[in-house]
Amino acid sequence: MTSTSRSKRLRELPLHIMLLPGVLLTIVFSYIPIAGVVIAFQKFVPAKGIFESKWIGLDNFAYVFNLPSFTNVLWNTVFISVMKIIAGLIVPIIVALLLNEVVGKYFKRTIQTIIYFPYFLSWVILGGILIDILSPSSGIVNDVIKWLGFEPVFFLGDEKWFPFTLVISDTWKEFGYSTIVYLAALTAIDQHLYEAAIVDGANRWKQTWHVTLPGMMPIVMLMTVLSLGSVLNAGFDQVFNLYSPMVYSTGDIIDTFVYRLGLLQAQYGVATAVGLFKSVIAFGLIVLSNFLANRYAGYRIF
Repeated sequence: MTSTSRSKRLRELPLHIMLLPGVLLTIVFSYIPIAGVVIAFQKFVPAKGIFESKWIGLDNFAYVFNLPSFTNVLWNTVFISVMKIIAGLIVPIIVALLLNEVVGKYFKRTIQTIIYFPYFLSWVILGGILIDILSPSSGIVNDVIKWLGFEPVFFLGDEKWFPFTLVISDTWKEFGYSTIVYLAALTAIDQHLYEAAIVDGANRWKQTWHVTLPGMMPIVMLMTVLSLGSVLNAGFDQVFNLYSPMVYSTGDIIDTFVYRLGLLQAQYGVATAVGLFKSVIAFGLIVLSNFLANRYAGYRIF
C-alpha cells in the first residue's frame, strides 16, 4: 500500500466510523429479522418457536387470498397510496411555483417555515388534532359547514369521506418538505433562458409554461418514478391513528390488516404471509422504479 492510499484511508476512517451505527442498526432491524419469514410457511405457535412449529407450506397464503376482505384491503391500499402520490406531486409543484414568484425574502421564508412545520409532527399528535377539528358535533370544520347552511360531515366515520380525508391530511402534512425539493430544482434553471423568453415577448405565464416547468421536469420525473416503490405503503401511522371499524370497508390497508391479524388475533403465520406478499410486490416495484429513474431521469440508485 502506497503512502498516498494509506493517508487517504486514514482521512476516510472517521467517515466509516460515522457510518457504523447506521450499518449495525440496518443489520439488526432489517436483515436479521428476515429469518422470521419462515413463519409464513408454518402454523406458528410462540411456545414452540420457529424450529418446532408445524410446517404447512403455502396454506397461509391460500387462506389469506381466499378471505373476502383481502381484495378490498388490497384495493384500499393501492387507491389511497396512488391518490397520495398524485396529490403529493401536484400540490408541492404548484406551491413551489407560487413561492418562486414571491419577491419579499422574509415573507417567503416565513411561508416556507409555516408549511414545513407539520412535517415534523408525528401522526399521534396530528391524529388528535384532526379528530378534534373534524368532529361532526364540535369541530371547527363542521362549524363552518353548518354556518354555510350544509349538513355536518363525519369525515373520520363516513366510509365515503374517509379515504379522501386521509389523502388531504397527508398532503397537508408532507407537501412542505417536497416543496423544498422543487424550489431547489427551480434554482438550477439557467436564468438566461428567462432573459431569452422576455426578449421573445413571453409573459410570466408563458415563461412558467415553456421554461420553468420543462426545467423542473427531470426532478418531477425522478420523484414520480421513485414513489412507485411505496405504492403498497399507504401510511400505517396515519391510518392507525384515524380509522375505526366504521370505515374498515374503505380505510383498511395492508399494514393495519396485518396488525389486526398478527397482534390482535394472534394469527402470526397468516400475518407474516401477508407481510411477505407485500414485500415481494414492493421489491418488484422498487426495481421497476430504479429502471425508470435511470431511463427517464438519468438517476441510478444501485
